[in-house]
Amino acid sequence: MDLSTIILPEHVFIGVPAPTKWRALQVLSSKAASCFGLDGAAVLRALETREKLGTTGIGNGVAVPHAAIAGMTRPRGLLARFSHPVDFEAIDDIPTEWAFVLLFGEGGRSEYLNVLAAIARRLRTEGVLAAMKHAKSAEELYSIFHV
Repeated sequence: MDLSTIILPEHVFIGVPAPTKWRALQVLSSKAASCFGLDGAAVLRALETREKLGTTGIGNGVAVPHAAIAGMTRPRGLLARFSHPVDFEAIDDIPTEWAFVLLFGEGGRSEYLNVLAAIARRLRTEGVLAAMKHAKSAEELYSIFHV
């Protein structure tokens, strides 16, 4: 799975302000809507509905808010580093520093699992999370994650 076709350089953000998980979902929905030409309210509803099923905070300071969006034909994503860690109620109770927002078509749930697995593999690569933490720009963060 080539993540560089799903998360493009212009879809990486540093210093995203969000005091709470729910505010983070609002901000991320707005960014996703702008990047992908979607209705922000629809994206927010989808992400909130998914989050109410259980946290998307997967641990190690990472959350992967995700949802199926009507009309999408392929998975698309954002990578965001928050300005301050956010309590995403992660399984390990570590506040979330990074969010990978994944949006996919209603028939693309299996494709989403492949994307999630690719993200997990990359984050398990030694030194990646530490390097991401020290990235000074969105370009540097993108480069670290996609090497």
